Amino acid sequence: MASKNQKGIIWAIILAFVCVLIIRSIFLDLMIIQGRSMLPIIKPGSLLIVNKAAYGFRVPFLDHYILRWSSPKPGDIVVFYTPAKERAVKRCFSIDEQGNVFAQGDNESESLDSRYYGNISPEKILGRVVVISE
Repeated sequence: MASKNQKGIIWAIILAFVCVLIIRSIFLDLMIIQGRSMLPIIKPGSLLIVNKAAYGFRVPFLDHYILRWSSPKPGDIVVFYTPAKERAVKRCFSIDEQGNVFAQGDNESESLDSRYYGNISPEKILGRVVVISE
């Protein structure tokens, strides 16, 4: 039978796990880059920290914002889902009248981006890259 101290440790571990899950699903996410589409700024193997709350509060696991307080701006490096349901990291180049984003990789010769699959709906944008670590 577990002692009172062991039960406290188990509950602390469960609480820490739940807190990390909430933070990762709503506020921050980590990504390790595999592609070369954002060279020279982001190299393969770079670790990115993504601010998932940069543009609003998003319902986890759904393509819907409950509250929006900002929109991507030209120059922002954003993370979004492509039409093939893959996560991509690209630079925001322009915004059209519906708020859709034209996103393009810095390494144009090796980037599949809005030139191939069109503009990105703001609802598909998961967040803005805030830290790039090599």
